Formats: sequence, structure tokens, C-alpha cells
Amino acid sequence: MADLDHSSSDDVSVDSRGDENMKIFLGFCFPLSEESSQDSKLEFSEDEETLITRMYNLVGERWSLIAGRIPGRTAEEIEKYWNSRYSTSQ
Repeated sequence: MADLDHSSSDDVSVDSRGDENMKIFLGFCFPLSEESSQDSKLEFSEDEETLITRMYNLVGERWSLIAGRIPGRTAEEIEKYWNSRYSTSQ
């Protein structure tokens, strides 16, 4: 019985090392950089774009107020989106 208990505890440690190795492997194959995560955040759905435009027309550059109407978005993301899309300074 002691041998059986000992081998099962070894299996657990192997599994936890396997999980850690998988995380390392995935991180190597699919690295997350700040730039790529910021680019993906600037992708807005058509509904979000429509809402941002309507809210901007109502409240102007009150980004936090606009962000409060779009779950998961920050005021900084919305301002950056707006400025990259509608900026007049070229």
C-alpha cells in the first residue's frame, strides 16, 4: 500500500511540472507583447463604434462617460481609438 501511495504522489508532481512546462511552451510559441495586446484592444465592433460616435456627439470628449456605457473598455482605449480614427491633425 505504501508503494501505491508513493507512486500516486509522484504522478501528481509530474502533472504539476507538466502544466508548468506547457505554460512555458505556450508562452514561447505565442508570446504576448504589450504592442500586440494594445492593437487587439483597438479593434471595436460596429455596435461599439456606433455608440462611441453617438456618445461623442452628445457629450464630447468625456471619454470616461463614454467608456462607462461600453463594458470592458477604458476611457484611454476609447480616446486612443477616437484619435486614431478621427484625428484632424495630419
